[in-house]
Amino acid sequence: MKKKTGLISIMLVLITLSSCKTEVKEPTAYGALPTEQQIKWQELEYYMFIHLGPNTFTDVEWGDGKEDPKIFNPTDLNTDQWAATAKAAGMKAIIITAKHHDGFCLWPSEYSTHTVRESKWKDGKGDILKDLAESCEKYGLLLGVYLSPWDQNHPAYNTPEYNQIFANTLNEVHSNYGDIFEQWFDGANDGTSRQVYDWDLFHKTVFEKHPHAIIFSDVGPGCRWVGNERGYAGETNWSMINAEGYTPGANAPDIKTLNEGLPDGKEWIPAEVDVSIRPGWFYSPATDDKVKSVSHLMDIYYSSVGRNGNLLLNVPPDRRGQIHPNDSIRLMEFKEAREKALQTNLAKDVKATVSNTRGNSDKYSASNLFDGDKSTYWATDDGIKTASIEVDFGKTVMFNRILLQEHIVLGQRIAEFDVKYWNDKEQIWSDLASATTIGYKRILCTPQVSSSKIKIGITKSLAEPLLNNLEVYNAPEIVSSITEGERQINRKDVKSVIKPSKDNITTKKKDGTILYTEKKEKPTIIEMDRESLIRGFKFTPDISGEKGTIQRYNCYYSFNGMEWKTVISNGIFNNIKNNPMTQEVSFPTAVRAKFIKIEPIVLTESNDNEYTYCTIDIIL
Repeated sequence: MKKKTGLISIMLVLITLSSCKTEVKEPTAYGALPTEQQIKWQELEYYMFIHLGPNTFTDVEWGDGKEDPKIFNPTDLNTDQWAATAKAAGMKAIIITAKHHDGFCLWPSEYSTHTVRESKWKDGKGDILKDLAESCEKYGLLLGVYLSPWDQNHPAYNTPEYNQIFANTLNEVHSNYGDIFEQWFDGANDGTSRQVYDWDLFHKTVFEKHPHAIIFSDVGPGCRWVGNERGYAGETNWSMINAEGYTPGANAPDIKTLNEGLPDGKEWIPAEVDVSIRPGWFYSPATDDKVKSVSHLMDIYYSSVGRNGNLLLNVPPDRRGQIHPNDSIRLMEFKEAREKALQTNLAKDVKATVSNTRGNSDKYSASNLFDGDKSTYWATDDGIKTASIEVDFGKTVMFNRILLQEHIVLGQRIAEFDVKYWNDKEQIWSDLASATTIGYKRILCTPQVSSSKIKIGITKSLAEPLLNNLEVYNAPEIVSSITEGERQINRKDVKSVIKPSKDNITTKKKDGTILYTEKKEKPTIIEMDRESLIRGFKFTPDISGEKGTIQRYNCYYSFNGMEWKTVISNGIFNNIKNNPMTQEVSFPTAVRAKFIKIEPIVLTESNDNEYTYCTIDIIL
């Protein structure tokens, strides 16, 4: 009896030891971590921005708050059409500019006299926020709101009382229109504002009503601006930055930090990539034929969602109050292109071999990369920060897209990786691509190759790499029937004759673009070949946004180049720093002249003593 008891005891010990051996410790979290709400936000990936207001009817990007609210009068506004379009396009939410910089409110606010209540639309009895909230619920979309703290209409702006008024406005919106998934704070102002914003008060007001809301700004805290409005996150894009000591607007982190994040950032504030489907944010009939092409939109998609960011695509309603057919058709073409590109995952039913598996446990095995479950992941042993994953397709396949995802619940880790493919002919591994960060999602666009195997090499990681998904695709070539700018402006009405100063520096970029550089104190003078009736001009900056340009200016005209008269005083190129596109300026009345002079007042980069531009076209 004692012998049997002893044997049973030994067996129990062995079973216990075996059980202990299979229990592998979970990897330790690394660095700043996302909240549950930030992870849900990242999974949205793609949603719609709506810019609508008096600017829709005035052909300007930044209204000055002096517009008569009666000009806002959409003839057939239909928020169901917006929501149905967003849903059909594959979007998950809509964010609307409920109050832009002009102060105009798309709801009848108690804290403003510049609202839809004062407009002609629905005889002042309409409420666009109410309509949109109902439409979003109807179509299963989330609702977000953009409320600009900058208010060029409100009489209390630039006074100590304004912060509480704006907080009351926030509270009004967050109390009356259901759940708000994202609150968008724009840091823009005219550069001369004396108003100091109480961001703590604003955040507190939002969180009191919607504690799980994602707050967007240059420094979050929920998500951050990506540093440009062209639709491109950095090829390196960490979800972490250091927010302490910074505020939205002029005191924001530098553009490189916003675009790329920081590997050692203390706060998890991922990038949101905002861009418009048209050249401007608000609708203008002049841009009906300038909707971005499918290939351009796909490039933006790969450079936003495919670079660890969320894509917020602006689709401005027209003067009817509906999304223009050109825009909606393009959205459906864009959806079709995305679906075709990522239609057939070649990394299914494959054999995967990895250089290291955490504890040799099935819980962290390479099979987790292909199971479609984001909660499971492949991991390495403690201290193992470089590793490789070899995928055998079992046959020769053709591919040009690699999709990878990190298990960001425990932090973003991977800093560099490469991709090789097996050269079946020469029986060697050949280089295909290399990149830096992965984060929530990375999509690599590679040359098209045929191979039976690929190898992903993690060459640098801040901690043990954790990946939960690996997909491979062969995206077809994009064919777009219409491309932006296909129908060009009638050049017979435009003259471009630059008379540069002696100090002017001309450079030619790699793409052939000519850039003119002038000292700040030197105005730019355009001399026509003869005296003409001039209606305005077009100013095109360096569209790459790499160099500073004019933000505010005076414009003069002359018959002889010596005696000048003012035609525009303290003009502004709206949003030119963040969205460096061609600005069209119409004179209040046409002037007869041979010379036009543009005198810089404020540059986009306050420390610069030079400004650049590509062209200045005179409109006759």
